[in-house]
Amino acid sequence: MGAVPNIDAVELARELIRRPSITPKDEGALDVLVRALEGLGFTCERMAFADGGKPQIENLYARLGTGAPNFCFAGHTDVVPVGDGWTVDPFKAEVIEGRLYGRGAADMKSAIAAFTAATSQYLKKNGSPTPSNQWGSISLLITGDEEGDAVNGTVKVLEKLKARGEKLDACVVGEPTNPTKLGQMIKIGRRGSLTGKLVVHGTQGHSAYPHLADNPIPRLMKMLGALIETPLDNGTEHFQPSTIAITTVDVGNAATNVIPGLARAGFNIRFNDKHTGDALRTWVRETFDRAVGDRAASASAEASAGQGGRPLYDLEMSVSGESFITMPGPLTDVVQGAIKSVLGGAAELSTTGGTSDARFIKNACPVCEFGMVGQSMHKADEHSLVSDIESLTRIYLAMLEGYFK
Repeated sequence: MGAVPNIDAVELARELIRRPSITPKDEGALDVLVRALEGLGFTCERMAFADGGKPQIENLYARLGTGAPNFCFAGHTDVVPVGDGWTVDPFKAEVIEGRLYGRGAADMKSAIAAFTAATSQYLKKNGSPTPSNQWGSISLLITGDEEGDAVNGTVKVLEKLKARGEKLDACVVGEPTNPTKLGQMIKIGRRGSLTGKLVVHGTQGHSAYPHLADNPIPRLMKMLGALIETPLDNGTEHFQPSTIAITTVDVGNAATNVIPGLARAGFNIRFNDKHTGDALRTWVRETFDRAVGDRAASASAEASAGQGGRPLYDLEMSVSGESFITMPGPLTDVVQGAIKSVLGGAAELSTTGGTSDARFIKNACPVCEFGMVGQSMHKADEHSLVSDIESLTRIYLAMLEGYFK
């Protein structure tokens, strides 16, 4: 390989933003990244998956070197839909008064560009890994399915790597972890997430004759009240308290003189490391069963007659990810040290916020997250400071230097 090409993080971010890669479409975003990485000597492997009745997703695993340790940068090129309220073209990638605007500027195409540019700078200083210069490997795991169902993305790539015996030793995910200022926060874990869909059955009837109906609404209210009346916990050493949010209540009834036959609700539990998804499933069902008690106590004989043993309620629950944490140690020391060397401050180790593909990567190796400021992510006029992209590139370079040292 000849001289290592110069990669400008801001210009690469602009190229990526110009590809309208709204999940599940790629629209050439990975092509842009592959060209940059192949120019650095990476072996790039495109992986497409279309399982589970979901759309086909394009993913990329790129690796430079064959030796250990294998340090991985992970992220996603897919973005959320544009929505309304933009004052600039969301895919033009304009730089205005020191800010790069566009969908993905914060979440997270700028970070992908930054760790690609940082890798180019590291190679200029240290050379590519060869038999006589065997310092390890750098890899990138990039999905197009982080903002979507996350079925045919990172989890499938990891399965393929494991099946062929390829190991990641440490990983930094470039999610926008900083609330308001670059260098504030490193995510070392995430809460788990359980989503529930509840349907309470009753018997439709005239509101003037409620004794001839079985109104599911009071029962639904009682069940939801029991769910949220007592906090799940008070938090743990590294996690905030678990939370329960009622996300929807609906009976689909426009008439004021009709008691509906069904009432529906949705809820979401974000849980810390005191709980598991399976334990919470059991707790939710037990809580609902205690709340409704005996059917005979909540419905008249007339209303109950002829229902053929139908269940009092139906409940579907799904867990999109368990809580996890990478305990403070070698990886977090490297990341904190890199941030301090560039910005001078100490970054907080946090587990706040939603979820990310780190929930899959934690099964393969220690993982933490650090990227851009997230204040404008998923919003109209999403943007990042050009100076932050440049600083993040220097931080990622310092991570590589610290890790391989």
